[in-house]
Amino acid sequence: MNIGMIGPTAALGLAAVGSALGTGVASQAAIGGWKKCFANNKPAPFMLVAFSGAPLTQTIYGFLLMLFISGSDKDPLTLMSAGIFGGLAMGFSAFFQGKVAARSADALAETGKGTANYFMVIGIVETVALFVMVFLLLML
Repeated sequence: MNIGMIGPTAALGLAAVGSALGTGVASQAAIGGWKKCFANNKPAPFMLVAFSGAPLTQTIYGFLLMLFISGSDKDPLTLMSAGIFGGLAMGFSAFFQGKVAARSADALAETGKGTANYFMVIGIVETVALFVMVFLLLML
């Protein structure tokens, strides 16, 4: 067993789990929003697809962290910690971004207004994952 692979795999795996959960939550809300629109003979906003996909970027951040951990010469405990805690932070960011995107999808489907505002808040939640990735890359 190669214990040195725990860090890189945790970085990608945990970030991807968060992305899966976040996109799942947001996608369910998008479908519910479209259903509301169809039931009320209102146009169904295609923008709800973007809300559904917002949490996917954390998987990319996890992949980048995985690559940097794999190429680092730091001690194994540091690399394992960076992968586990970095992956967890990115995963939670993705999950909660999905929850925010779900509320955004519901609000946009109901009112047809506020798209830019919703994306600003979604971006704020994403910033946590970006900060974690950048700060860990600097550490490595």
